[in-house]
Amino acid sequence: MAKVDPSLVADLPLFAGFGTEELGDILREARPARFAKNSAIFDEGQDAHSFFVLLHGHVRATKTTPGGEQIVVRYVAPGETFGVAMAIGLPRYPATATAVEDSVVLAWPSSTWPRLVAKFPALATNTLQTIGSRLQETHTRVVEMSTQQVEQRVAHALLRLAGQSGRQVEHGVEIDFPISRQDIAQMTGTTLHTVSRILSSWERSGLIAGGRQRIVLREPHKLLVLAEAASGEDGPPDRA
Repeated sequence: MAKVDPSLVADLPLFAGFGTEELGDILREARPARFAKNSAIFDEGQDAHSFFVLLHGHVRATKTTPGGEQIVVRYVAPGETFGVAMAIGLPRYPATATAVEDSVVLAWPSSTWPRLVAKFPALATNTLQTIGSRLQETHTRVVEMSTQQVEQRVAHALLRLAGQSGRQVEHGVEIDFPISRQDIAQMTGTTLHTVSRILSSWERSGLIAGGRQRIVLREPHKLLVLAEAASGEDGPPDRA
């Protein structure tokens, strides 16, 4: 098994506050793994055999509704922890994790979790902080879905993705991983047709630039104004 250099992960949120020797102990039970683009790292409902830290690439977490529709729960960026079902007392994964580009992870067997957190309590604290942050993000999205028009939901989704994984380019901020219009529709509770109409309109007006699974926010400040302008508007949200 390849040895992981502690300096590669020392600055990641999961390992905040640990010294080199402690990191070495934690990493001793980890194994690196590669996942090709579009391959599943684990499936919803599968026994939670491992937990992970993403080192390179991006991962999409999705849930399937009873009606068979897919919902994009969130995207995992490099440095983030995912698949920590054991930390919240779940024996099975609550969502499917799929590599949206070639990705590299560190994986620990779930059986090591109780022993690691007993020896390194800060590991549990750091994980719970991450889970709390994601819960707050989920609450924000629920409020958006309940109160905002579809254009505002799409604008918020793009801004959130750019904030998480944005890369400064010549003409704006690029969401630095492949993302389709269908993905955005699944994130915002609307249809592919509606998202395509909105994004095409924004391309014509110069707010964004699009390509094959690539989106550049050319005017992120204007998108922010658009997203926030409707927050105080009365009336039911657009369910298109």
